[in-house]
Amino acid sequence: MKDSKKFKISRKALQSLIDLLKEQGYKTIGPKVSKNAILYDEIETLEDFPIGIGDEQEAGRYRLKKNPYPTLFGFASSPHSWKRFLFLAQEKIFTFRLPPDKTGRPSIDPPKEEPTPLAFIGVRSCDLHALAIQDRIFRQGPFPHSGYNLRAQGLFILAVNCTHPSATCFCSSMGTGPRAKNGFDLLLTEIAGPGTDPYYVIEPGSEKGKELLAKVEKEDASKEDLNKEEESLREAEQNITRRLDTQGIKELLYNNLNHPRWEQTAQRCLSCANCTFVCPTCFCSTLIDVPQAANVVERWMVWDSCFTLEFTHTPSGSVRKTVLSRYRQWMTHKLASWIDQFGTSGCVGCGRCISWCPVGIDITEEAAIIRKTSPLEIPS
Repeated sequence: MKDSKKFKISRKALQSLIDLLKEQGYKTIGPKVSKNAILYDEIETLEDFPIGIGDEQEAGRYRLKKNPYPTLFGFASSPHSWKRFLFLAQEKIFTFRLPPDKTGRPSIDPPKEEPTPLAFIGVRSCDLHALAIQDRIFRQGPFPHSGYNLRAQGLFILAVNCTHPSATCFCSSMGTGPRAKNGFDLLLTEIAGPGTDPYYVIEPGSEKGKELLAKVEKEDASKEDLNKEEESLREAEQNITRRLDTQGIKELLYNNLNHPRWEQTAQRCLSCANCTFVCPTCFCSTLIDVPQAANVVERWMVWDSCFTLEFTHTPSGSVRKTVLSRYRQWMTHKLASWIDQFGTSGCVGCGRCISWCPVGIDITEEAAIIRKTSPLEIPS
């Protein structure tokens, strides 16, 4: 919705929005503190949120910290991404049954799924772009994913402008943040500071969002409110110092498949797959058959990773036997061949792969080193 009007709401009104979504049958998902991290899970009230809690992130490092104000969204990316609610880590594809007496015909029965509609509370711009990428893969491609499509139908997104980026964020150089521009039903900016309770500048991004917002107490955002919002976003943009130079990135990687940096990085890489599991766009999976009885087998799709040795297993063995080949495959797919496949980069600059790499491998640093030491001229 272009040129939508902005309003100011209190924390009480934000709770009313969540209550209304629950009354309409949505399962509300938002941030909460669990296992020494801020994770996304089902929330009932704002008391479930990480009130006044933020995070500190660097390469291979994550920890919680106390914020100076009682913010609800005073943190950066979570080790969870929203894909886990749409592209499930484990999903039954069908049940295969042989007839007990072997005279009838075998049956293949897909699961009967009637998912509860989901409302995501607190989606940042980088993750809005990631959701759009996954939609392109699972809903708009030639082979749509039926389970994903079911769960994504009717999804309500209450997004939040990111005003607390971490040191590992590089969304600005990817064109994916920190400001959210589309892909949401409602968009919040949290305003917090000394001498005032946190409040929210909010705007609708869809008719569905506009209708919901009409039901809660609000007032027109003042010029001062809009100035505070703009100041918060400008400060966030200034705080994002990591960069990934995307100019000619596809050609850079394609033309440097034998660059010595791959071997140097492979000596550090544990091939643990952390980067792919925390990534909001990675979608590698495999199929496993699980016997349930003598005549019943369930087929499940489970998350997998291009970092696992068995992922490219064929009758003659694994296609990518070395850590070097697997790391190179991940990075070149993410930043290069993904563009050929889907018309966009597979990276949204959220920085999760940097924070959650046990040895602190930094995709922005790796790309910069290859660019700086490339023996080939990369087209502009």
